[in-house]
Amino acid sequence: MAPPMSADRFLKALRDEGISVVEVGNWRAHNRNSKGAWGPVHGVMIHHTVTSGSATSVRICRDGHSQLPGPLCHGVITKDGRVHLVGYGRTNHAGAGDGDVLAAVIAERALPKPDEANTDGNARFYGFECENLGDGKDPWPAAQLDAIERVSAAICRMHGWDAASVIGHLEWQPGKVDPRGFTMSSMRDRIERRLSAPPGKTPTPSPSSPDKEAPVNAKELHEAVWKRDAIPAPTTASTYKTNSTWKAESYFPHLAEQLSRLTDKVDALAKAVAELKKGA
Repeated sequence: MAPPMSADRFLKALRDEGISVVEVGNWRAHNRNSKGAWGPVHGVMIHHTVTSGSATSVRICRDGHSQLPGPLCHGVITKDGRVHLVGYGRTNHAGAGDGDVLAAVIAERALPKPDEANTDGNARFYGFECENLGDGKDPWPAAQLDAIERVSAAICRMHGWDAASVIGHLEWQPGKVDPRGFTMSSMRDRIERRLSAPPGKTPTPSPSSPDKEAPVNAKELHEAVWKRDAIPAPTTASTYKTNSTWKAESYFPHLAEQLSRLTDKVDALAKAVAELKKGA
């Protein structure tokens, strides 16, 4: 059992871990404590917002909506990697979940599949909503994943927990899918590595257990591969010789053009061979 950290200690733990924190209004006193218990706490729960835009995501998580009053979490992790603190105390983020899952979190062992909703999670977990549409297509920028890792590690470090104390909403309540777009097992691996280093220090990646499940951002991959160095235009491409806007990615249309020309030549040769055979 662990009593929740004080708001000031919570804030210090996040900043010590190197997190960019935004304090939203009187977040320390914004909670649902009048509706039930807050503590003892046993873990951290990660969600996605199903919203687009940082300002909108933060506002909804702070104020709630027609079906659920806010705050809906303790912090909102936006795509730029900042953590916006919107409440502290009991928040409407976890809802009812599986008591067997809570027992596994407390024991820091493998999680069973949730099949009941018989336990109050709002009293037992710190909760973080992450700005994402949750459609499996909306990207998770590296800065945002890093912030999720750091937030989780900061809380685990202060309570003496290991990464098994960090779970996703989908691992707590039947029918939930969040967070969608990365796996909690890969995130727990990241958190465990971070906990092996001092607060705020980036750990050395483990070569024996790479994060194979981390999502790939197509734009970042493209820029890393194709915009890293200046590459001159090929000397055989007359249309590109004097092109001052040539970039590495220009090879793609160039290759497509050359392939098209080669295909035309092959077709013409095949036709010529056929004509020769007729006249033979």
